[in-house]
Amino acid sequence: MKTYSARPADVTPAWVLIDAENLVLGRLAVFAANRLRGKHKATYTPHIDTGDHVVIVNAEKVSLTGNKRQQKTYQWHTGYPGGLKERTADKVLSGRHPQRVIEKAVERMIPKGPLGRRQLRKLHVYVGGEHPHQAQTPVALDLAALNRKNTTEQADG
Repeated sequence: MKTYSARPADVTPAWVLIDAENLVLGRLAVFAANRLRGKHKATYTPHIDTGDHVVIVNAEKVSLTGNKRQQKTYQWHTGYPGGLKERTADKVLSGRHPQRVIEKAVERMIPKGPLGRRQLRKLHVYVGGEHPHQAQTPVALDLAALNRKNTTEQADG
């Protein structure tokens, strides 16, 4: 029996819509990363981009468990001496770009390199319930119904 290896011409990516309201950040990011890589498909091939497009709406309403909202920090460096900066998840979620929390969580679960960057381009995260991908007819997935741990009962913060 021969081992199946997908070719780029054989891959037809689907579109998936996820509402992030009250979903736990880490569990949402794992699900999105697996969809982007194509690991949910039987035709998964490690060196070919077999993943789907993932559209996430209501990014500002994502939930963090425990004290992560106040204690989790995002660090970056300005490039100047002493330029290490950090910001808590609470400040990022209440700031101008709350979708970056989800983008960073998913980005860190995708392998680094040219293939990972190509897969990450298929992630579309939006603040609010509207998105410009209606023409692609994304299939809505209810992550909260898959497992009770995927969601929090009440919104944090």
